[in-house]
Parts: sequence; structure tokens; C-alpha cells
Amino acid sequence: MPHTIRPSFGIMTAPSQVAYADVLRVWREADAIPKIEHAWLYDHLMPIGGDPNGPTHEGWTLLAALAAGTERLRLGLLVTSNRFRPPAVLARIAATVDIVSGGRLEFGIGAGSRPSHPAARREYDAHGLPFHDAAHAVGSLAEACTVVRRLWTETEPFDFHGTYVDLTGAFCNPKPVQRPHPPILVGGRAAATLRVAAEHADVWNYPGDDIDDAVRRGALLDRYCTEAGRDPASVTRSLVLPVSYDRPGVTRDAIARALDAGFRHIVLGLSAPYPAAVARRVADEVIGTWVEGTPV
Repeated sequence: MPHTIRPSFGIMTAPSQVAYADVLRVWREADAIPKIEHAWLYDHLMPIGGDPNGPTHEGWTLLAALAAGTERLRLGLLVTSNRFRPPAVLARIAATVDIVSGGRLEFGIGAGSRPSHPAARREYDAHGLPFHDAAHAVGSLAEACTVVRRLWTETEPFDFHGTYVDLTGAFCNPKPVQRPHPPILVGGRAAATLRVAAEHADVWNYPGDDIDDAVRRGALLDRYCTEAGRDPASVTRSLVLPVSYDRPGVTRDAIARALDAGFRHIVLGLSAPYPAAVARRVADEVIGTWVEGTPV
């Protein structure tokens, strides 16, 4: 596939097993490097890797702090678990972060962790959160996307009585800075989640770095977009690729494959501890070739 649309590159710093000061350092470094256009956290309440009792910062709180500490980067959570927060509350949180950032929020949302992931599952019991089955998770995700968009755009209170979400007199004030609303990124690979993405997403993120599977899932998304009356090309394709600090060529090769497969929103996962000047290294050793146009 020819590279006709310029790709965008971002970084991801998992807010777990790491200090706030270290994450802030990396984001501020990245904020000064135009080749890095966006930055991301994930949304877990307990570690899903490493020391199970290690530190994990709450995603939206940390994102607000990083929004206040940066000036240029687009930013978001990849992705918010719809299981953690009622959607009307989430809409207000996200609107606040968009205001704090001056209109730089990318609103990432997904159904939440799979029941088969024990390290992720335990955070629900530990925080008194219900863990519903997959059908409930995806159905409530679709309703959440509808409710959040309405809260951001409607100028009068409204009622919403869905299967999973029930609101009376719902209203959000202040609204996000971005009009009509911040871009919505839906993350996930399951067929049911792809149907939600086909209806609601400006960006679809494949959760992982298996490019072959991502291509298959992308073809399914194309089909669902067509069935929903949308141009599949209107949904930007996103992928997370891990950065190899010692072998940047491996990461560059993965980027080349992702670009050839049609993924134009590339998120580079940084593992902690972060080396000195890691954002500059990533920009020079990994991103630079594509941004400068030599194979795009």
C-alpha cells in the first residue's frame, strides 16, 4: 500500500512501576520534539506486569497533571476502561482534561480488561467494581460512547434510558474546548467492539503489536463501517509498537510493516526505566526517517 497519508507518531508510558517525576520528564522532553505528536497512558488501577504490589498511578488524574505540564502534545489514555467510571462522570472528567490541556485531548475508550487476564481482573475485586460479562461490557461501551458525545455537544439537559445506562437530567457544563468534541478513539480487537468502533470511532486502536492479526481485524472493521454507512477510510488505524532501546532497527522494521498495512497512527511503547533523553533518541533513531519523508 503506498504511503500517501503522512503518519503520526506518539509515545506511550505505562503509569505503573514508575515514579510520577520520571513520566513527567519524558513527556516534557517529548513536548519539545515536533516529530512526537501525541503521548499516552494506560488505564489500570493495579499493576498488570512486574511487582503486583508496585505503584500504579490513576490514569485520568495523571493525565490532567501531564496536560498542565505540557503545551503541545495531543494526549490521552490508551484506552480508558469503560468498566471503571460511569459514562456521565467520565464525560465530565474528559471535558475537564480537554480544558486544562487547551484542547489537546484524544478520548480513548474501550470495553475493559478481558476476564481471562487474572492480573487485570483482580483490580475489580480490589476496588469493589462489578465485573460483568463481555456482552455487558460491549453493550455498555456503545451506550457510553453515545452518552459521552451527547453530553459534550447538547446544550440542554436530557434523559437517556438505555439497557445499561440510565440518566435523568444529564448535562455537562463546561464543554470540552474542541468542537464539536474531542476525537474518539475506540480500542479493541473483538468483533463486537469493532462494531462499536465502526459506529463511533474517529480512530481505531488495535491493542497489541501483532500486525498480521491487526490487518485481519482491520478488514473486519472495514466491513462493519460499510454496513453502518461509513467510509472505512474515515476511521484512522492505530497500533502500539514496543520500542527496543538497544535495537532500534527492530522497531523501525515493525513501523515499516505497520505503515504498509495501512496503520497511520503509530504509538511507540516506552518501557521503564526510561533512559536519559529517551524521547530524543526515539525521535532520532526510530521516527525520523518517516517524518522526514524518505520512505513516506
